[in-house]
Amino acid sequence: MTEKKGGIQYWHKIVALLFLGWLVMWIYRPVLAAIFPEIQQTVGQQSNTELGLIASCYFFSYTLMQIPAGILVDKYGKKAVVIPGFILFTIAAIMIGNAQTMTMIYIGSLLAGLGCGSYYGSAWSLSAENIPAENRSFASAIINTGAALGMGVCLLSTSFLVKALDMPWQYMLYIIAVLTLCLIAGFAIIIKEPSVKTVIAQKKQQKPDTNIAQKEKNNFFTSPMVACYIMYFATCYGYYMVVSWLPNFLETERGFTGGSIGSASSLVAFAAIPGALVISKISDKFRSKRLFFIIVLELLSAITLLMAVQSSTITLLLMGLILYGLFGKFVVEPILISHVADIAPKNSYGTAFGVFNFFGMSSSVIAPPLTGLLADITGTKITGFYVAIAILFIATALFFVINLRKHITN
Repeated sequence: MTEKKGGIQYWHKIVALLFLGWLVMWIYRPVLAAIFPEIQQTVGQQSNTELGLIASCYFFSYTLMQIPAGILVDKYGKKAVVIPGFILFTIAAIMIGNAQTMTMIYIGSLLAGLGCGSYYGSAWSLSAENIPAENRSFASAIINTGAALGMGVCLLSTSFLVKALDMPWQYMLYIIAVLTLCLIAGFAIIIKEPSVKTVIAQKKQQKPDTNIAQKEKNNFFTSPMVACYIMYFATCYGYYMVVSWLPNFLETERGFTGGSIGSASSLVAFAAIPGALVISKISDKFRSKRLFFIIVLELLSAITLLMAVQSSTITLLLMGLILYGLFGKFVVEPILISHVADIAPKNSYGTAFGVFNFFGMSSSVIAPPLTGLLADITGTKITGFYVAIAILFIATALFFVINLRKHITN
């Protein structure tokens, strides 16, 4: 679905809107982790495991929503799923901003995850259906830079507004709620879809082919798709461990204070922006080499994360974080998504991306509390980083072997 040639086409608007969607969601995702000490001034002192459970509540409900939301997207359309989801997210942000106990924060995080869980299938279905194949990796990278920018904006704003200027931490949640309301208006105005009644009527008129439906279901679990699930699990595990614990790690184990915490943590996000745009552009030119790009980037992200946590100086630590951002999740994810769009069932993109993201995000449920638990047991959060690095190396090896066997059998 496109508009006039040479002007602003429909898919350009889709890219801009989806960019803003990830921007707002990623301003929220790291916000509570970045202000753990301030939150504890309101709800009382908590263990590392209890703090890690905040992120797990969000990612648990977010992950559970992936496959149902994908199915609903294929059945009723994107707007009918994502707009109610973001309304729920707005309510959750306000609830967390008014919380006086950890229980209320846990409940708000669960609701926020349910609301945001509507987004992934809708976003990447819109992307896959409307963006030309020759521009898909680059456009996906632009969309994903919204997530990187959102994370950077969050870490910088919380460090300077909350830690340096003593703004109440609750105000960050209210700001996010307002931004989400603006985003809802954007989706309502820009996305062009038939009404829900029309979509349902069209589905009823289509005679389902049982054989085709079964074949598409099986296509979700071919060996190349399973390889993507494994790779995305490992990629997300490392990244969400970093998102959840890097600010606290820098503050408690590396001596960073005030605004320097956010500045250092945001290096991962900001370094990802040029890396994603440049590498995805190259990937679009060499589409037959996407698997090679994925494997190399995953290995580099594991090596650079190891470099960061083992560094003996601040300079090497910061360099490691920059390089991890340059080669990590936000850079490899657009290429992975483009690869999935090429091999997934074309009539069920919502479900396909829902299954893909379910496996990826399931790691985000495990990583925050497990890292907190390991820190409580060993006395250092470095152990959690080592676990993430090991998972990334193992997954990359499996991804390589599965795709190599597929290539040989073909």
